Amino acid sequence: MSPDVSALDLPEPPERLTIITGTDTGVGKTVATAALTAGCLQRGHSVAVCKPAQTGVDAGAPGDLAEIVRLTGLSPAHTHEGVRLTEPLAPTTAGRRAGVSLPPVGEHAHHIARLAATHDRVLIEGAGGVLVGLDDAGATLLDLADALVGLGCHPDFVVVTRAGLGTLNHTALTCAAIRARGHPVSGLIIGAMPARPDLAERCNLDDLPAAAGCPILAVLPAGLGTRPA
Repeated sequence: MSPDVSALDLPEPPERLTIITGTDTGVGKTVATAALTAGCLQRGHSVAVCKPAQTGVDAGAPGDLAEIVRLTGLSPAHTHEGVRLTEPLAPTTAGRRAGVSLPPVGEHAHHIARLAATHDRVLIEGAGGVLVGLDDAGATLLDLADALVGLGCHPDFVVVTRAGLGTLNHTALTCAAIRARGHPVSGLIIGAMPARPDLAERCNLDDLPAAAGCPILAVLPAGLGTRPA
């Protein structure tokens, strides 16, 4: 049974096509993507969620998209996984070690563009950070965004951040890298805020928007994905 998210103030991505990336691995991208998905569903939008590369999950085991389905009630038919690799590494590294050829980001872009033609919102969850390689040529999420623009799609980015010390620098660098390629950053999501935030975590609520040059869309409580609503 999916948690009841009706009482949560869930964000909605402002653009039709949104790429969710993180300042690092393990910052809460999947739960943040689920929150955005639930926000869209609450507003009556049709949603597709795509993950071009899933690593660290065995074949047949539930991955990040299954977690989004569990948390939101989204039909599995509206989730799309590109390639799955067992080792918990960057996709390019995991693919090389497994002897698996990864689909080029252009192939992912064409698939995502088709989804955008049939859904109100398409959410793309990246693997690791924004400069992690996704295919054999080392192309990244930024290259995927470039390819989408070439197909007439105009994605925005949502950056999932840590709450604590060090996040200002990591977040500012990530947002700067995205904007340097000409893509907009619509906002931040703090992936896991402790119930009792420390001094740095409290101050970062005020300082992150200035460091990143965009608003905080949501502050998700730590453990949101592991407990009832």
